[in-house]
Amino acid sequence: MDEKIVKVAVIGLGSMGRGHVEVYKRLEREGKPVKMVAVCDIDPKKLSGESASELNLSDVGKESVDYSAYRQYTSYDELFKKEKDIDYVDIVLPTYLHAPVSIKAMKKGFNVFCEKPMALNAAECKKMIETSVKTGKKLMLGQCLRFWGEYEYLKNCVSDGRYGNVISAYFFRGGGTPLWSFENWLLCREKGGGGLHDQHVHDVDMVQYLFGMPKSLSTSGKIVYEGSGYDCCSTNYFYEDGKVVNVQNDWTINGEFGFDYHFRVNFEKGSIILKDGKLTVYPHEGEKFDPEFDKESAYYKEIVYFSNCVRNDLPVEMSTPESCAKTIDIVCAEAKSADNNGKQIKL
Repeated sequence: MDEKIVKVAVIGLGSMGRGHVEVYKRLEREGKPVKMVAVCDIDPKKLSGESASELNLSDVGKESVDYSAYRQYTSYDELFKKEKDIDYVDIVLPTYLHAPVSIKAMKKGFNVFCEKPMALNAAECKKMIETSVKTGKKLMLGQCLRFWGEYEYLKNCVSDGRYGNVISAYFFRGGGTPLWSFENWLLCREKGGGGLHDQHVHDVDMVQYLFGMPKSLSTSGKIVYEGSGYDCCSTNYFYEDGKVVNVQNDWTINGEFGFDYHFRVNFEKGSIILKDGKLTVYPHEGEKFDPEFDKESAYYKEIVYFSNCVRNDLPVEMSTPESCAKTIDIVCAEAKSADNNGKQIKL
């Protein structure tokens, strides 16, 4: 009996959408049972492959793409109407469209893999979850750090307690301003949520994934581009056990700087530090060492994971909508805190 081929449509061919396309093309080259059969973007130039990627991540969306082998659409409504045998849609649209398009897709009978962030607010997240439950369709969010090797290693260390309890943690993410988005939606608070929702959300999700929901938080933020959400911010999270947790984000750094992310997590019996792309463990007893971890692309791993859930009708247990909705609760609380000059907000 032939192995079932999971058929996918990618909706949204911007920089990150191109990155998803590259994964599907790789899976096809590898002979994996996943096949992209249709693509959709409102901009016809994207479908022709004329628009170049400008994302500030060096390994995402950089390949030239020929879409002639795939069914092409400039309207997701038309795609939903005509594509009856697709197993799931991969939604890589501006944030303000995540909830409505995901909900419509599930109601039309499609499973959904949706790029992060889940949505703009708790109400939208709730509707997405309710629709998934009501329709019986799978829904997973692309919070890729959960599949990133260095962060997977950190998660394992926190979970199994090999270095004791966490005492403190610091995460940073920063780079140039995203001036390339369609109609500049990334710098529109009502459409993208600004740096809080789009870039900072990665580390917020990791804090929530590692440590659970904080009891409260305080955020200082600055809006540099008029109409944007907070373009740079610093958040302190308060936990019952007193661990000190801080996350900083900034996308106003000079473009020559490129992009950087790092973390430092201190345990009772050691520290784990990611700096300049290198992960190092500093145990209190013994010599420092560079641990082994999975170096496969997180974008590849998350898509392989979801397609396997769809193909074998398995429950989604990673980046679940219920968990990712909690991340949006935190981000929205941060925006409220920043709006009120760092007022401590309870969760």
